[in-house]
Amino acid sequence: MAELLLEVLSEEIPSRMQARGAQDLRDAVLDYLKQGGFTWDRADAFWTPRRLTLLVDGLPDRQPDTKEERRGPRADAPEKAISGFLASIGLSRDQVEERETPKGNFLFAVLEEDGRSTAEYLASGLPDTIGKVGWPKSMRWGEHATRWVRPIHSILCLLDGAEVPFEFGPVRSGVHTCGHRSHSPSTFSVASYADYRAKLRDGRVMINAGEREAFISAADGLDAAQEGLRVVEDAGLLEEVAGLVEWPVVLTGRFDEAFLQIPEEILLASMRGHQKYFALRRSDGTLAPRFICVANLEAADGGKSVIAGNERVLRARLSDAKFFWDQDLRVSLASRVPKLRDIVFHAGLGSLDQKVDRIEALAVAIAEHIPGAERDQVRAAARLSKADLVSQVVGEFPELQGVMGRYYALKDGEPESVALAIAEHYGPKGPADSCPRNPVSVAVALADKIDTLVGFFSIGETPTGSKDPFALRRAALGVIRLVLENDLSLGLTKTFEIASQAFAPEVAKNFDAAALMAFFEDRLRVYLRDRGHRHDLVAAVFALKSEDNLLRLQSRAEALRGFLSTVDGADLLKAHKRASNIVRIEEKKDGQEYPGPANVDGLTDAVELHLAGLLGEAARASGDAVARADFVQAMTELSCLRGPIDVFFEQVKVNADDAELRANRLRLLSQICGTLNQIADFSHIEG
Repeated sequence: MAELLLEVLSEEIPSRMQARGAQDLRDAVLDYLKQGGFTWDRADAFWTPRRLTLLVDGLPDRQPDTKEERRGPRADAPEKAISGFLASIGLSRDQVEERETPKGNFLFAVLEEDGRSTAEYLASGLPDTIGKVGWPKSMRWGEHATRWVRPIHSILCLLDGAEVPFEFGPVRSGVHTCGHRSHSPSTFSVASYADYRAKLRDGRVMINAGEREAFISAADGLDAAQEGLRVVEDAGLLEEVAGLVEWPVVLTGRFDEAFLQIPEEILLASMRGHQKYFALRRSDGTLAPRFICVANLEAADGGKSVIAGNERVLRARLSDAKFFWDQDLRVSLASRVPKLRDIVFHAGLGSLDQKVDRIEALAVAIAEHIPGAERDQVRAAARLSKADLVSQVVGEFPELQGVMGRYYALKDGEPESVALAIAEHYGPKGPADSCPRNPVSVAVALADKIDTLVGFFSIGETPTGSKDPFALRRAALGVIRLVLENDLSLGLTKTFEIASQAFAPEVAKNFDAAALMAFFEDRLRVYLRDRGHRHDLVAAVFALKSEDNLLRLQSRAEALRGFLSTVDGADLLKAHKRASNIVRIEEKKDGQEYPGPANVDGLTDAVELHLAGLLGEAARASGDAVARADFVQAMTELSCLRGPIDVFFEQVKVNADDAELRANRLRLLSQICGTLNQIADFSHIEG
């Protein structure tokens, strides 16, 4: 079995593109091998800032031979049709055979093709295959037409140690590569993957990104522990830094302790965003005036000059950040609000100041449904929620929006709950993000997201397929989490109406509340399914179309799941299906409907009279429980119907000879379905 080793060496690839590029290369090559009928034992992709590498082990030496049987036209078909068939397969008339089939005599050709050697197959197809790797951005270099993420220096391609020759653009494949740009720039030949990995290691290159991450993490932790500190964990930064170096060298520097006077979020943003440094904390949790950087070479002086250079750069960065912070503190947060008039939220939805006006009005209305949400505090938090967007710190570090608003609000003497709401109203930002619990935060966060959803639905900017440029799915999921995780009883339809009225008339007139509600239903289905609810039970609850309270919808689904797990629930589901099937069949046969309830005076059998009485009582009792949102009790009230319905089906003939009696019994079956459907539409539930 053969081993394929492929490496594309180029200028530095952006860190965010490396893993996806390596996987795309792997998938493209494996797809090409699969088309040729090849199998393999192992296929691994590796990447560094300068190279994408693929190892495919366990390949056969040759492509499998193929044998294909192809049927042509009838034997007595016109000569032109037969000639066309022969030309398409490259055979003459005497090389095909005539066979008798149930449909007549046809020409058949048996096409046999010897498989090519694996090396030949690879050489012929790898250029096109490599070209299929998709990049978010690619480039041409020199006068060459070939595109790649960065200019390619060389391509290494070996099959069991032998060169696989081909050309990709201006580059011809070979058996040579090179190591680290500074430590080992000279080229060297490679005989196998093991040889390749060992020589790269000697040339100061760690080919495995996971190995680089582990090395950086371990070295960071060791350096920090030696000084009684701990590294601020940041998985995203670790992955990014591992994509910036081929030979990580961990170094520790320091900065002026005076910078610790500014909020730590600013320090972290500056160290992470600008410099890709890891921050350190003391044992008491406060930031230490130290940082860890990762260099891509071993300096002759042990890294002293590298550390000094990074300290100078960080000092300048932090000085700028401190200047922005000091300047921002010179004015109040409220004084910044008028500047929001100059920021366009969306061309069709007005300025950011107009959005703040809408959020304020909607948040106050929503606060009535949130225990503990003091109206004046909600109004103040909504008014100030976007003011920090025009601060200098947020202008430099956009990821600190909301966070800085909290600091400025506290400095201005605003209540803690108001300041916290300014920081939290963007949340939850995703499934893994914590959900606000502060009542004022919840009110403003709901208002912000619902205003965005209503606005974009009003101007027709809705998600399509996988495209969601305004993150409306995330906003809807945020609303769902805010409502359910805070146990809020909030009617969405009325809330949407209040929100739409705050927009300009030409916008509000186009709002479709039903479309937005359907969008929320889809999001809630996903949310509930992710939490273990059966898809059919979720569909049964949503099929009622009369419920717009997310908390009640969730409670219905939970009660329904519990009810159907009991014997009574399972039997009533069977009864519903039996009753609905009979009614559907008879209605189709008769060309008319038989809606319930039944006319009690038209019933004759004691069994059906008893059932009709129980149905009325159960409907009233379960309806009262539904009105109280006690869905478990509503299910309990229905459970008493199990026995009488069973007896009815055993002893009563629905399709009676008397037409009026038959119609009345069909209406009784419809009444059974209608009574059960007070909780959910049982027709959507699978057996």
